[in-house]
Amino acid sequence: MKKKIISMLLASSMILTLAACGGGSGSGTSDSSSGDQDAASGDAAAITLWQPTDKESVENWWVEKLDEWNSEHPDIQVTREAIDRSDSYAYENKVATAVTSNDLPDILFVDGPQVSYYAANGITIPITQYFEDTSDFTESTINQCTYDGDLYAISATESSVAFYYNKDMLRENGVDVDDLDSRTLDNPITWSEMRDIAEKCTTDSYVGTHIVMDHGEGLPYALEPMYISEGKDYISDDGSKADSYVNSKESVKTTAFLADLIANGYANVDPITDEFLNKACATEIGGSWEIATLEQSADFDWGVTYYPVSDDTKKAVSPCGDWSAAITKDCQNPDAAAEFLQWLMATDNVASYAAAIAKPAARASAYDDEAMAEYKEGARALIVEQLQNTAAPRPRTPSYSTFSTDYAEAMTNIFAEAASNGTVDESYIQEQMDGVASGFEEDYETYYAN
Repeated sequence: MKKKIISMLLASSMILTLAACGGGSGSGTSDSSSGDQDAASGDAAAITLWQPTDKESVENWWVEKLDEWNSEHPDIQVTREAIDRSDSYAYENKVATAVTSNDLPDILFVDGPQVSYYAANGITIPITQYFEDTSDFTESTINQCTYDGDLYAISATESSVAFYYNKDMLRENGVDVDDLDSRTLDNPITWSEMRDIAEKCTTDSYVGTHIVMDHGEGLPYALEPMYISEGKDYISDDGSKADSYVNSKESVKTTAFLADLIANGYANVDPITDEFLNKACATEIGGSWEIATLEQSADFDWGVTYYPVSDDTKKAVSPCGDWSAAITKDCQNPDAAAEFLQWLMATDNVASYAAAIAKPAARASAYDDEAMAEYKEGARALIVEQLQNTAAPRPRTPSYSTFSTDYAEAMTNIFAEAASNGTVDESYIQEQMDGVASGFEEDYETYYAN
């Protein structure tokens, strides 16, 4: 099993990019801790925490908060190691090494879809007893952090994906921008409307839409709601089965719709960086973190509306998930670690952290805090509305990394084939999705089936 753990953690490092959840990445490896290290001596419980580095505002938040905690709790002293993730490997590699040497920190931050993997392999422990009342947290957050009936992690922030549009470009191409601006959660745009806009807005200078967040975890993260809206998720609810799900007729139809956008040249198979911001596309399926970027840097009139829905079902679904804090198997004082996590996840701390990292808060009460005032209206309020009403966590299964890798590869193949031939071959889609289902079930049956 140790070999399995190492290989899967390394696989995770290659596919679970920060882009999928809109996380920042700092430079260098830092060590944030309290100002009074002497207090950690004697009878004080020493709690260690690992987390990927982030932007300066977040690093400063951690320094301030750990100083506050450690000065007020001389019996529990917390130190944080911020680990550089600029190469996308360092953090998970460090965790993999620590798993085998039984040298994990007390508290470990893990990406949302990996909560089940860490739990199933005994790397983290249940924290249900420490968070008995989770009613203030968004349902999607708690679902993502739950495995086999127990809570294994807790998150302060969330993420989502919505439909962004360049109003200037749309007006130039005869699209009714006022209609898009007026859409509600009960009346989102449909796939066919999204396609019509993309067709109208594809010109010699730019494409109509952007659907490829990256060729890794960004694909299953950003596109999963389309599959659910059409009627079939990637994997069964119990996390054990992909056959008849990711390769179902509903899945093939959804994938064919997406591939058709590529085949017709309405979307690029290999989009440039910041394609929407750089005015290389008129619309995009983009992350909630785009809002801050656009507010800061966009030199055009833009808008955002709800995630598109299937014409067949009109069911509204949206992505979610973010990094979450878990207590590891090597923690010698879980009660002390949990006491810190309870404080860390208090409403005021969640609000100030979410503001610092520019992400939606995972607690409903956080939006009453002055720090989250920007989320009361406009684009940010729309994201919160989605998270509170239509968010669907990625599949909760210990074999998620295998699925994500295979799905991303299959979609890359399908999109490349569509771009090359200018048509959509549904038999090829079926073949690729059958392979994804087979690979997932082989991994699950080998390592996790009872």
